[in-house]
Amino acid sequence: QVQLVESGGGLVQAGGSLRLSCAASGRSFSRYIMAWFRQAPGKEREFVAAIWWLAGSTYYGDSVKGRFTISRDNAKNTLNLQMNSLKPEDTAVYYCAAGNRVLGSRYYVDSEYENWGQGTQVTVSS
Repeated sequence: QVQLVESGGGLVQAGGSLRLSCAASGRSFSRYIMAWFRQAPGKEREFVAAIWWLAGSTYYGDSVKGRFTISRDNAKNTLNLQMNSLKPEDTAVYYCAAGNRVLGSRYYVDSEYENWGQGTQVTVSS
């Protein structure tokens, strides 16, 4: 079965950068869309970014556009999220997700994804 394991979270000062990775295993992901979501305490899970594994098309949430970059490494089966110019409001648990039945227009909906990682904490101090 599909396994997703996130890494790279931590504590960083505002304005700094972090790079999250998600090691994906269990099957070929050529027909999958991969995504990052985040959830802050007391808030709903929020879409961050997504990428179609084969085509490389990307999507971003409005709050991270221009600061975060999603990418995938086909050789290593790894999903990455480069986060720059971090803000305290970026503090959350970040989750990697994978789906092969996601309707193209619903890439931002968490219930469309059937596989999830355990999450990694990102804390941005002011």
